[in-house]
Amino acid sequence: MPNKWLNKVRWDENGLVPVIAQEAASGDILMFAWMNRDALARTVELGEAVYWSRSRKKLWHKGEESGHTQKVLEIRLDCDEDVVLLKIEQKGGIACHTGRHSCFFQRFDGEEWQAVDPVLQDPDTIYSQNKKSDIP
Repeated sequence: MPNKWLNKVRWDENGLVPVIAQEAASGDILMFAWMNRDALARTVELGEAVYWSRSRKKLWHKGEESGHTQKVLEIRLDCDEDVVLLKIEQKGGIACHTGRHSCFFQRFDGEEWQAVDPVLQDPDTIYSQNKKSDIP
């Protein structure tokens, strides 16, 4: 059975596992997403992050439109075997669709959420390039 290693992962009732993308060089947590078996297998095959888009109900090769791909340097599974950690190299330094380095750019100040990290590139310019993935 190829990909037998996928059986060790504790997939949820929808066949998904939560995934954290961490920048290997800085240790910054860049984003949270989901993977199904195909996404994790494709990530290993490509060496780049491929997630499962719950809203679009399809595989999503990170950077397929923006060009901000994630080169996977290491994959880890937590002690409960139900969360995956990707240690990645973020192309272009932008992981968030808002044009920021990290999706975790809002900090609670005790009363409300404040955007504390700068926009590095206007999202309109990121997505107007209309870059396509090599995933069919």
